[in-house]
Amino acid sequence: MAGKIRLEDRECPLSSALGHVGEWWTLLILHDCFDGYTRFDQFQANLQISSSILTSRLKALTESGLLERRRYQTRPDRYEYVLTELGRSLRPVVIALAAWGNSRLDPAQRSMILVDRETGVEADPVIVDRTTGRRLDGDDFVFTAGPAASPTMRARYTRSRAGERTV
Repeated sequence: MAGKIRLEDRECPLSSALGHVGEWWTLLILHDCFDGYTRFDQFQANLQISSSILTSRLKALTESGLLERRRYQTRPDRYEYVLTELGRSLRPVVIALAAWGNSRLDPAQRSMILVDRETGVEADPVIVDRTTGRRLDGDDFVFTAGPAASPTMRARYTRSRAGERTV
C-alpha cells in the first residue's frame, strides 16, 4: 500500500479519498503547503481559520500521511508541517479543482491562475491518460469494477455497461 491512506470501510476510492481531503479546510491547507507555507501561524493568518479547526485538520492530515510534523525549534517546541510524497501527489487534484473553478468565471474575475514559472504564460490544465495522452474528460473512458470489487460494486458496473443509469 502506498502511503497511509487506506480504504477503511469505503469500497469506492472516490468516497475514501473524500473522507481524507473532502473537507474544504483540508484542501485549502494543502494548497497553502503547495505554496510553501509550513507553520501553524502562517496557515492561520493566510486562511483566517480558527485555532481549533486548524489543529484538528493538521492532525488529520498528519495521521493520514499527507503531512509530516517536524520540530523546527526547541524552548518552546515549535513544529512545521511538511508535505509527504503522498501529500505532494495531491497537487494535480488541487490544480484540477482550481482550473474547474476558474473555468466558470470570466477571466477578469479570476483571483488566482496557474502559470508557467519561467514564461508567466497561463496554463490550461487537463487530465490525460498517462499511457495514451488522451484527455479523460470525454465519454471514451468509463469506470468499471476493479479486481477487488465486491458483488455489489460489480453489479453496479454491470448495470452501467448495460445502459442503465447508476446513481
